[in-house]
Amino acid sequence: MGYYILIGAIALVSWLVSNKLKSKFRHYSKVQLRNGMSGAEIAEKMLADHGIRDVKVVSASGMLTDHYNPRNKTVNLSEGVYSQRNAAAAAVAAHECGHAVQHAQAYEWLTLRSRLVPVVSITSGLSMWVVFGGLILGAASGAGMGFYIAVAGLIMMGLATLFSFITLPVEYDASNRALAWLKQKNMVTPDEYKGSEDALKWAARTYLVAAIGSLATLVYWGLQVFGGRD
Repeated sequence: MGYYILIGAIALVSWLVSNKLKSKFRHYSKVQLRNGMSGAEIAEKMLADHGIRDVKVVSASGMLTDHYNPRNKTVNLSEGVYSQRNAAAAAVAAHECGHAVQHAQAYEWLTLRSRLVPVVSITSGLSMWVVFGGLILGAASGAGMGFYIAVAGLIMMGLATLFSFITLPVEYDASNRALAWLKQKNMVTPDEYKGSEDALKWAARTYLVAAIGSLATLVYWGLQVFGGRD
């Protein structure tokens, strides 16, 4: 019951933050840029200003599906960003270019995160089942093997938690780079800048909630595994 309460609370907070982010995005999507530039044009200029010539800006389907792909070096902007000319689009486009700048400058946290991606993509989906299976095996047979299987699952879960916390400096740094560039190059007015800053602040909070949720889940299952040894 405690686990379901924990998961429910985390899911509720995540939903509230996600809804707030969408609300902010809709609000700042109504703040039109005085310079008349689209999200794609903002992105292309930021890349050019940082001397990055091998990254393409492309359109991606969906809402808030924006991301930077380091494998094929593309800044993927969603439909609500690519062709739109507002404060929200400017913020998101510049943020994703912030990741491209990180990649070009070999930002250490991004490098570490990229190295963990192949491992976490496999272990994150299996960790819960391995922990649960180990606990069931241990309860059914009383054998030590169940405990070690559960610990293996915890290690896998721990990697996912580590990944979520490493993601935080990557995301915050990308936002800081974006906002600094928008300000230094006078790409937005003071009011437009405030909107961009607020939108990115709420975007960052989604990653923070995810990291806290991952840690809480790890701690809970850790207590179940090691508590059962008493």
